[in-house]
Amino acid sequence: MHSILKAPATRRLFVFSIVARLPLAMLSIGLVVHVQRLTGSFAAAGLTTAAYAVCEAIGGPVLGRLVDRGAQKPVLLASATASGALLFVIAVVPATTPLELLVALAAGIGLATPPVGACLRGRLPALLHDRDDLEAGYALETSLTELTWVCGPPLVLGVGALWSTAAALSLAGMVMFIATVAFAIQPAALGRRPPQATKRGRGGALRSPAMRTLTIVLFCFGLLLGADEVAVTASAKMLEGSAAAAAPLFALWGAGSFVGGMIVTRLGGGARTALGLVVWLAALTVGHLALIPGAGRVITLAPLLLIAGATLAPTEASVYGMVDAAAPEGMATEAFAWLATAIAVGSALGAAGAGGLADHAGPIGAYLLGGGAGTLAALVALARTLSPARGRSRVSTRPSTARPPILRCTEPLTQAADPQ
Repeated sequence: MHSILKAPATRRLFVFSIVARLPLAMLSIGLVVHVQRLTGSFAAAGLTTAAYAVCEAIGGPVLGRLVDRGAQKPVLLASATASGALLFVIAVVPATTPLELLVALAAGIGLATPPVGACLRGRLPALLHDRDDLEAGYALETSLTELTWVCGPPLVLGVGALWSTAAALSLAGMVMFIATVAFAIQPAALGRRPPQATKRGRGGALRSPAMRTLTIVLFCFGLLLGADEVAVTASAKMLEGSAAAAAPLFALWGAGSFVGGMIVTRLGGGARTALGLVVWLAALTVGHLALIPGAGRVITLAPLLLIAGATLAPTEASVYGMVDAAAPEGMATEAFAWLATAIAVGSALGAAGAGGLADHAGPIGAYLLGGGAGTLAALVALARTLSPARGRSRVSTRPSTARPPILRCTEPLTQAADPQ
């Protein structure tokens, strides 16, 4: 990890990127409590938050494509300004504001959310030339992102309780704006204009078979996350009589992911081959299915969540480490944005499906849905081709230290190799 962050420019990018994404972990619950306070309706709060989540999933790939066309700085500055301003507006509107306007404001915030995470991941291959450092960099970035989900919800709820929900959303908007601008103006975040050798056809980054496979894998990963969030909440309510009892369990789940990510960072990163990814997905599935026998007691569920969480960051980092070889040339940022969208959509659908199962079959049904999603992800990674979209990887410029390409080619490439 020291070698990854030894350059001050790289350290600053990591710090500003993580701080800029802290508000994203604050907004989901922050919008719920704020809109519920304004309208007195959880249904209205849920609709508003859903509009934000859906539009964030739509806007991410669009902004990512603009970044890949050489407009990273203006895209980040414009989106940070728009999202920050809209957050301030939704924070100060009166209680008489029509629900339609609240939904529209939330949708605008989602569409304008700066793709800082995708921008950082897209820049890492240019900053970390050695393959070991790059793989460890993805693992470190994923682990640090987990901290935002551990700290974000308590922060927004704490500010809301001590001051107001409007102040909490205003704080989120201010942090997002300042940190995104700080990230955007860093020289290390700019780099040269992406190569234009690859013809941009229909489908964008998803026209690569390998990228479609990775996107499906992370969609299933999101399904597991959403299903198990509901399952843990249902377990807490059943065992302790209150859904609020799930908070420390979620903290353990996130802490496990952080620890797991830091361990693989020390070991040089996640999986480097398709088979290695399948192994991590299998561990993810088994770890979360193991929650079922422990769901009857909090004292057994808590350590199992810590262990299961340790598979999350390494699995996600393994997928991110494969993007540079899988994405079409010059489309890395859009590719990472699609992966974020896949997780978000999968998580929403997983939570919705698990909610119905939990009502009819209890927490066990929700846990089984999560296990099924993990199994499907492993089968997709095993059965579908994970071949590079280009003739060679751009990851390493040091032949003496480079390892074989992350993804092994299992079918003829559809694009010519780069000229040597």
